[in-house]
Amino acid sequence: MTETEQQPKRSIAEWITFSIASFILAIIVSLVGYTWLNEKNQPPILSVTKKQTIREINGQFYVPFEVVNSGGDTAESVQIMAELMIDGKVTETGEQQIDFLSSGESEEGAFIFSHNPRQGQLNIRVGSYKLP
Repeated sequence: MTETEQQPKRSIAEWITFSIASFILAIIVSLVGYTWLNEKNQPPILSVTKKQTIREINGQFYVPFEVVNSGGDTAESVQIMAELMIDGKVTETGEQQIDFLSSGESEEGAFIFSHNPRQGQLNIRVGSYKLP
């Protein structure tokens, strides 16, 4: 190629294609950056609350609960434990396992007791979990 030869000018179609490709690339880079900056690098933060409504059906007492993962990571095999104490003695216990609880997710369940939980102290807690 000599100095007198010039490169051909780009057409309008080439400029439009280049602009669209650059715009798409900028959006992808921005989304990746946004996700990286806002990602919660926290372990699972699990909390369990019992609902106010205790149902009695056929002499059994159903105590509903809700467990929430407000942390950043997913929890597997979440173990929920309940302990009913009447007159200072543990009269009944219960245990449930939730297979999978991702960040921001909640699950509901119920424990079933043969003694009335209103006549004692009921403690519901998260016993354990594992990371995937």
